[in-house]
Amino acid sequence: MDGMQLLGLGRRLIELGRQVIDEAGPTAITPGEAAVIADVFRYPDCSVREIVARTGFAQSHVSASVSRLRERGLLETAADPADGRRTLVRLTDRARRAVRARADRPADEAIARAVADPDRARRVVALLDELARLLPPAKDGPRA
Repeated sequence: MDGMQLLGLGRRLIELGRQVIDEAGPTAITPGEAAVIADVFRYPDCSVREIVARTGFAQSHVSASVSRLRERGLLETAADPADGRRTLVRLTDRARRAVRARADRPADEAIARAVADPDRARRVVALLDELARLLPPAKDGPRA
């Protein structure tokens, strides 16, 4: 497998993952808000500036998203105890449970739809399970 094949596989797996999560039911959040939630899920107690740096969104977009999500009870903010000028962002317990419920859905059905042959679909699931065990997650931040 070369780098381009790996990138293509990664994109296809992301598509399948999104299908699984989307099947959990509709959400009332925009894709940008979903990206902010995903970033805060991965990096709790972070600043808006840090979210901007990781997502590549404009500061105004992230600030507006954080404000809307806070109003809807999905994010909470607090002053940084080490530097009162900074505001830290984290998911609420309600949002964390919702993210977990969506993310923890099994992918077997989506894979079965993507791979028409049932035996091959089971093989793909088994190979992905094995790959998940063999390939450790990136060491780029805390996990929630």
